[in-house]
Amino acid sequence: MITSSKASKRNYIFQVLTVFIGFLVFGFSENVKGPAIPRIQTNFGLDEMQIGTLLSLNSLGYLLACSFTAILVRKWGVKCVTLISFGSMVASGIFIFLSQSYPALTGSYFFMYLGNGMLEIALAVLGAQIFVKNTGTMMNLSHFFYGLSSTVAPMLASGLMTVTLFGHTLDWRGMYLVVLSLCLIPMIPALLGRFPDQNDSGEERTPIKAFLRDPVMWLLVTILSFGVVSELAVGGWLVNFLEKAYHWDTTAAAGMLSGFFLCFTVARLLVGPIVDRIGFTLSLIILAAFAGVCTFAAILVGEPGAVLFAIAGIGIAPVYPTIMALIAKRYRSNSDTAITFIVTLMGVGSVIGNYLIGAITDGIKRLFMTSQGSELGLLRGLQAGYSFIALCAIICSLASLVLYRHLKRRNELL
Repeated sequence: MITSSKASKRNYIFQVLTVFIGFLVFGFSENVKGPAIPRIQTNFGLDEMQIGTLLSLNSLGYLLACSFTAILVRKWGVKCVTLISFGSMVASGIFIFLSQSYPALTGSYFFMYLGNGMLEIALAVLGAQIFVKNTGTMMNLSHFFYGLSSTVAPMLASGLMTVTLFGHTLDWRGMYLVVLSLCLIPMIPALLGRFPDQNDSGEERTPIKAFLRDPVMWLLVTILSFGVVSELAVGGWLVNFLEKAYHWDTTAAAGMLSGFFLCFTVARLLVGPIVDRIGFTLSLIILAAFAGVCTFAAILVGEPGAVLFAIAGIGIAPVYPTIMALIAKRYRSNSDTAITFIVTLMGVGSVIGNYLIGAITDGIKRLFMTSQGSELGLLRGLQAGYSFIALCAIICSLASLVLYRHLKRRNELL
């Protein structure tokens, strides 16, 4: 009995390490792109529209992975899918390192986001299965590690791109190779651990048609889509905004992005117990609204208010893990199907969102260029594109308010 208990605890440690370290490397892979994007843009001579297209195509790879990962989880198990996800991200680092053209880079990024999408689903399903107590706290804690690595990622990327090895500067290609190779580390606890099989739970599974008729699912899709666009867009656009709108150098701009992720990380570490106490839905309303207001204020105040871009991370950080906790509570026996359904449709919103940010930035820039000069045109374009990021957070909050009222009428508040 004691031996069995010790084995169970050891296995739980392997499961938790897989989730925590998995989110740690996930944060690195997602957020080193901030400092890299301007270098990639210069290297290949790309405009803002092409950058927006690059990011939206990457989101398409993420979306594609989300659409088939649940099937793979049910067929092969979450352990196998997790290992494949980590392995594909290591391979994508090699492909990015070897890319010498815009199409090759796009293909490499697309492949990396396939791995990211698979990992997102696998870690979310595993978390929903093993975090059965204090779900809001544990989900936020696991995503804290994403925030922790995201805080370090911009400065790490800036530093690595200047490192010289054997007479050659790593630049953005070598930086991606080094960072994505870190995905080998969480493969160790994933190999050592035994993961739960949801198919063996004995509980009746809800068919996908039932999810399609559930208004709560569609509200969660809306909340998560706008929330994630507002969250992830910061990693791709903040450094670009600060460098071009305010003429900051790369180190200063990357430092502000790290500041955003520092606020992001602290929020995920500390807000979880508050979310469990006041409720998931009410938390979403308050936090998303805070992020949107801070971002709009930063744009309106101008360069002196740039710190508000970082402070917005406090509000947007808990949105994703809080929704995952809500799903885990409401759809406990069908968490893999529910997560896949919501995250897949969220991917559609992410594709559209990234494309719109680039399109709005480029369109407004061209409009103002014709009448007020190229520099002011670029500034107005960047402000318009970033305002869309703030608007997404506000819409996320409003959709959460609709969800709150719907669940309260049915006495189903979580």
